[in-house]
This record gives sequence, C-alpha cells and structure tokens, in this order.
Amino acid sequence: MQTFDLGEKGLRALHETLHAQGQDTNETAWEIINPKGSHALAVGLDAPIEVTVRGSTGYYCGGMNKQATIHVDGSAGPGTGENIMSGKIIIEGDASQYLGATGHGGMIVVKGNAASRCGISMKGVDIVVHGNIGHMSGFMAQSGNLVVCGDAGDALGDSCYETRFFVRGKVASLGADCIEKEMRPEHIELLTRLLAEAECDAKPEEFTRYGSARKLYNFNIDNAY
Repeated sequence: MQTFDLGEKGLRALHETLHAQGQDTNETAWEIINPKGSHALAVGLDAPIEVTVRGSTGYYCGGMNKQATIHVDGSAGPGTGENIMSGKIIIEGDASQYLGATGHGGMIVVKGNAASRCGISMKGVDIVVHGNIGHMSGFMAQSGNLVVCGDAGDALGDSCYETRFFVRGKVASLGADCIEKEMRPEHIELLTRLLAEAECDAKPEEFTRYGSARKLYNFNIDNAY
C-alpha cells in the first residue's frame, strides 16, 4: 500500500498522484493520512484503485468517482459521492447532507447515519445506510435504490420518479407523489443483493418499499393555482 501524507504534501499533489493512475497501474492501494477534514478529497478518480482515508473528510469527498473504491475511516462532510458514476464509497461513520446527489452509478455505503437530502436527484446510484436518514431524502430521485436500515425523516421521496426506497424502520412522512408499494419477490432478491454488498445483516423481509405514485408525470389542471 502506498501511503500519502496529506498534511505534508497537500491536496494538489494528492490529486496529481491519484489521477496519474490508469488502467494498468500496479499501485492499486493508497492510504491517505492526516486528512484533517479536508475538502474535495479523492475527487474525479477514474481507475480501479482503492483509496483509504484515515480520518474524517470535508465537502465532496469522492465526487465524480469512476471505478475506484474509496473507504473513509471516519465521517464524511456534505456532498460526499456527488455525481458518482461507478465504483464504491464506504463511510465508517456518519455522512452529512446531500450524500450521493445526482449519482449515476456505483454504490455508497454509510455504516452510521446520513443527514438531510440523502440521494437527491439520484440517477442510478445505489445508497445503503445502516442507520437513519434525514428529511427530504430522495427528492426528485430518478433511478437507483436507496436502502435505509433505520428510520427516514420527513418528505421521503418528494417528487420522485422511478427510484426505489427500502426502509426498515419508521418514515416520518412521505413527500409529494411518494407512496408505499408492494414488496414483490424481485424486490426481495434485489434487496438481498444490496444488503450483502453493503455488509449489512438486516433481513430484506423487514423492509417496506416506497416509490412514485406517478401522478406528477403529466400536467393536471387541478394542480394549477
């Protein structure tokens, strides 16, 4: 494993080093020490490497990630994994607001809790939170899966499209056009796979599925003011 001291070398040098890694690199494992809550750590990666951050991070860690696996050995600040395209981000602690916003693919796993607006406008990413999530999570979420092993805050899935929400605990309230839906065998199969990949031992049968009622897809004059 290659160790990079962020406190000594700085953020620019870190990204120059990580972005230099390509498909054929033999330096596939990296450890970042002394992150000290720095912003924009390990953003824009596009290689099948593993990056471990030994500590908590600030804004936008792992943004625009492709292929890489990023492990945060601490908690993560706002916007972690924003616009993730592929790969995986694992957060051992808690995640701040708008985790995985606009994410197109890959997976984000939070071992603790996630704050408000988790997964807003998600477009294919899978997000698994072992704990609870805050209000307005899944706002305008288009596709992908948001799995919550704890409770969800107010207005879950407000104005959502085809994202699937699986919640094990209580939901404070559902947002506009989000309803409880039938849990069919294919959803049990999907959830089983997602929980296994996120190393969560919750049983898929304990979850309730939510999703779009599809009443906001077309203009309705009754909704005009």
